[in-house]
Amino acid sequence: MKMKRVNEIFQHPRYQECLKEIGLLEEGRKFCRHTPEHFLDVARITCLLAWERGMEVNRETVYAAGLLHDIGRAEQYRRGTPHEQAGAAIAGEILPDCGFSKEEQEEILNLIRSHREKEAETDLAGLFYRADKLSRNCFSCPAEGECDWPKEKKNREISC
Repeated sequence: MKMKRVNEIFQHPRYQECLKEIGLLEEGRKFCRHTPEHFLDVARITCLLAWERGMEVNRETVYAAGLLHDIGRAEQYRRGTPHEQAGAAIAGEILPDCGFSKEEQEEILNLIRSHREKEAETDLAGLFYRADKLSRNCFSCPAEGECDWPKEKKNREISC
């Protein structure tokens, strides 16, 4: 399934500007980086978790949220703005240009805003939260012992 609008997000000048800035700010970072690979892993894992539970999801909105959920990281590094808030603001600039309806935009923005809040895994936001954590391979990270993530969020072994 081609996702024209998701590709438009990735190619959007504002998205590319933010992605480049995050890359520069995280260049020497020994902890998890916020890269397109992470963004897409979150989307893919969210879709798999939903599929396993028999939930119908719009893959294009999940992938859009995946690409955008950490895009506010540079704002957090530079100004201390929580990245989910900064990311929602940036996504609000990008999504209309890429043809997402108001309803789709609100769903995507909700996933971005809530991806750091633990929720029940009975709805899409809860699955998105879990996918964000599952996407990190703490069990093989050489910096895991220095990471300030709470132990309950770390993936200390392979799981699903």
